[in-house]
Amino acid sequence: MVATIQSPGSPVSSSGFDQSWQSPLDDLLALGRAAGADLVEVFLERTDHLGVLAEQDAITSVSPAFGMGAGIRVFRGERDGFVSTNDLSPAGLRSALDQALGMLGLQLLSNARSDYPGLGRLRDFAAAKSGWLGESPSLADATAHLLAGTALLERHGTHLQARRGSYARDWQEVLVAASDGTFARDVRLHQSLGLTVLAADGEHRSSIGRRYGSHGQPDQLLRWDADASAREVCESAGSMLYADYVEAGQMPAVLANRFGGVIFHEACGHLLETTQIERGTTPFADKLGEPIAHQAVTAIDEGLSEGAFGSLAMDDEGMEPQRTVLIENGVLRRFLSDRAGELRTGHARTGSGRRQGHTFAAASRMRNTYIAAGAHTPEQLIASVDKGLYCKSMGGGSVGPTGQFNFAVEEGYLIENGRLTKPVKGATLIGEAKEVMPRISMCANDLDLAAGFCGSVSGSVFVTVGQPHIKVDSITVGGR
Repeated sequence: MVATIQSPGSPVSSSGFDQSWQSPLDDLLALGRAAGADLVEVFLERTDHLGVLAEQDAITSVSPAFGMGAGIRVFRGERDGFVSTNDLSPAGLRSALDQALGMLGLQLLSNARSDYPGLGRLRDFAAAKSGWLGESPSLADATAHLLAGTALLERHGTHLQARRGSYARDWQEVLVAASDGTFARDVRLHQSLGLTVLAADGEHRSSIGRRYGSHGQPDQLLRWDADASAREVCESAGSMLYADYVEAGQMPAVLANRFGGVIFHEACGHLLETTQIERGTTPFADKLGEPIAHQAVTAIDEGLSEGAFGSLAMDDEGMEPQRTVLIENGVLRRFLSDRAGELRTGHARTGSGRRQGHTFAAASRMRNTYIAAGAHTPEQLIASVDKGLYCKSMGGGSVGPTGQFNFAVEEGYLIENGRLTKPVKGATLIGEAKEVMPRISMCANDLDLAAGFCGSVSGSVFVTVGQPHIKVDSITVGGR
């Protein structure tokens, strides 16, 4: 159950969240426990966002945004109630708690006693990150670098009809307190860069885009190799401009590393979140300890890789992240679980409780999710295919609730007699997770990661997808 309170309140200090919040939060948590809640959780948040868009040789959009608020969640048995508010005064937080309790048939009591023991000392993961926002690029730096990037696209590309660059900086401070003693604070800094081109020559068209992202690296934009990025985008656009349309059919496919991992993330990764078990939408709910993929496949989700878009010092329920082996040599080993998932499914928490912000309750979500490297080279995978498709980069797609998927191939090439030949366009990979996973028979030794955004029940969160080159023995390719 979810509700939102919008209350003007009084201006809130910009000094941030620190140990001084312990006393008012203790009072709030004690009230919730005294009312009959099994557990009360408070999520406090401050955000500072900057988005910049460059088109051709001009900055066409600058979008700053600031936010502050709280999300309060109460549990009783397997049920929960959630309310968000942007009023962080004691009265505002108490009003939100009262509404959340009311969703479970509970109410605040003035004289009730509580066995709530109180919060301990703050676990402060933000202490070394206090300067991150000030160390991030200024608006002037961001606009200058983007304009330089779009100018490099013009230099390296041909037949370009549109050139576009984008930059986003998202800074967030969070404080999580819960009646089980959780009391933790963190600061996050995510930055992303994107370049996109549209090339056209008569009837021929190609559109190519690339995104680069990091967490916890304030100087990322200043270190960006814009020339290399522009070359990569323009070379791909040039290769695809005059490509023939692919013929539809069932065939083997080799998927490149980095963003090729989006298919595993979307088609299989979501099915390994306890949220899907609760909904009854995963075919893998009762497959723990059983093979669900080829023995060549080991898949991992973690929040630990330095600088990766999905890394975090703690999740949005105050738990430190883990390295979670989801699939080991084809066998399902773990599910990703948050607080509610542990309560309702019995699968232990994995530090995967994530949310877009204070207006969402946390849910089990992926972080850095990838298929592990294998023993082969990419060339060996390609050489093993007589006739098939090489997918160098993936575009958009859609996924059904139980793992059915279709994904466009942004840049593709035919494989003929073990060699890459001509470029092809219009290809779409179509399949279902439970059928395709057992067909991933070879994994290369070139694991690489790519930044992305994932939308689900708790909003849009920063994630990393990845894989080495992989070979799928047979998959449906849509085309002409």
